[in-house]
Order: sequence, then C-alpha cells, then structure tokens
Amino acid sequence: MKKLHLGLPKGSLQEATIDMMKKAGYTVRVSSRSYYPTIDDDEISVRLIRPQDMSRYVEKGIIDAGLTGADWVKEAGSDVRVVVSLVYAKQQLTKVRWVLAVPEDSAIRSVTDLRGKRIATELVNVTRQYLAERGVAADIEFSHGATEAKAPDLVDAIVELTETGSSLKANKLRIVETIMESSTLLIANHHAWLDDWRRTKIENLAMLFEGAIIAREKVGLKMNVPNGALDEVLKRLPALRKPTISTLSEGAGYAIETVLDETVARKITPELKRAGAEGIIEYPLNKVIL
Repeated sequence: MKKLHLGLPKGSLQEATIDMMKKAGYTVRVSSRSYYPTIDDDEISVRLIRPQDMSRYVEKGIIDAGLTGADWVKEAGSDVRVVVSLVYAKQQLTKVRWVLAVPEDSAIRSVTDLRGKRIATELVNVTRQYLAERGVAADIEFSHGATEAKAPDLVDAIVELTETGSSLKANKLRIVETIMESSTLLIANHHAWLDDWRRTKIENLAMLFEGAIIAREKVGLKMNVPNGALDEVLKRLPALRKPTISTLSEGAGYAIETVLDETVARKITPELKRAGAEGIIEYPLNKVIL
C-alpha cells in the first residue's frame, strides 16, 4: 500500500496541530514516549519532528510533507514546495511575530542603535539577514532557550517569538521592531509533489486543514421564519454566499440555514428573534470548504 510520510511539529504547536487535524477529520493519537503517533488513515504515516528541523527533512525527501513555521523554512533556507499557509498558533488563530526586544529602560530605540551590540536569538540567520539589509553590524549569538532572561545582563537585545507579547512584558522587555511574521505552512518535497498519488493526497490534506481553520471562527445557524417575516429576517442575515431557504410543509413558512462568523451570530440572534425568526439553532462546524 502506498503511504504518505507526514511530519507533525513537536513542541508548542503539537497540541494545536492535532486539534486542527481532528476538526479536519483525522484522529491522531500520541504516546508520551513515542515520536511515532498513530493516525486513522492507512495511507498516511506520521512522526513528530521539531519545527526547526522539519523543512530540511522535507527537502531531502526523508518525509514527503510536513507542518512547520514559515520562520523555520526561511531560517534553514530550505528548497521546498509551500502548499498552503495555515494561520493558527499555540493560543490563537493568528500569525506569530519574531520581534526585536530590549529591556524597558534600554537606550536602544531602533534597529540602527544595535551597531556593535550583542543579540541572542534562536533565529540567527533571519536576524543576521534583517540587520545586514539595514547596514547594521552586530554580534548575533544562538540562544538554546530562556532567551528572555538573557537581557540585560548577558546581551543587549533579543529576537524572540511572541504571539501575544505578554511574556515579554512579564520579563520587563520592550518591543523595538518586528523582524518577521510567521504562520504555519504545509510544505512538500518537490519530488513527492511530482508524484500524482502523493500530490493528490497532500492537496486533500491542504483543503481539509484549511477548511478546519476557517470553521473555527464560524458557526451554522438555522431557524424557521413565518411567511410574513422573511424579508425582515433576511435583511439581518449575512452569509458566506446566500442563505439556504426551504419551504416548510403546509405553507407554514420557511426554514433558513446559513454559515457566519460566531461573533456576528451572537450579535444578530436577538435581532433575528425580534424580526420573527423561531426555533433558532446555532451549531459548531468542523470544516468550511470554500
């Protein structure tokens, strides 16, 4: 049997990725002692790989495809096929940022103030390129962890990953500039992409993953509407396209069903009720395929 060899990110993205895959229709089970999770698809084999290493293994063809950050693909300089960008992170459905940060009382106010300074980061190559493009020469050292604790005693500044900025604030650090934004990428090996079976399998994953992410901020809404209230209800009802309208039996009115943002649903549900809608039901979605 043919198999697609898929890498999943080990670490901070692991839980969010497995949850996303569950919404997409795949159940992945991870043992605390194993780097080889199980998946309920006989045509896929999965293994956990650090995001920092993922693109190198995909480029070499050791695995066919993988999920990792755009930051780590750029850091490694890997030649891979980017199939789709998936905007999800550890805590939120947002891009993450690599930021230049300094102690709150530092005199450093811009990237040009870093000349001759010492910077700690895990993203060495990207940081070096960013500074070089701005004509700034600085001492950039690799950080094995606990980067936020190194300024000001060990280094003058850090380049660190942040999603909300709360950890930086807690460590009394101030953001000076954003070095790059990053999202999760589904990447593929170029040779695997040329194989029709593997390409179709990867494209299917991309479609389902993207649908699962879109669905996380949307809900389904259905309701019954008496004959005389249809126009008023429709005026208040946004939709991805147009709502589905069906006629109820015995001319009792209409059944309406639609998909919309969850934040919109909570706002307009009372308005729909006042406009005449009855039996309003809101339900969660696993996937929305546009």
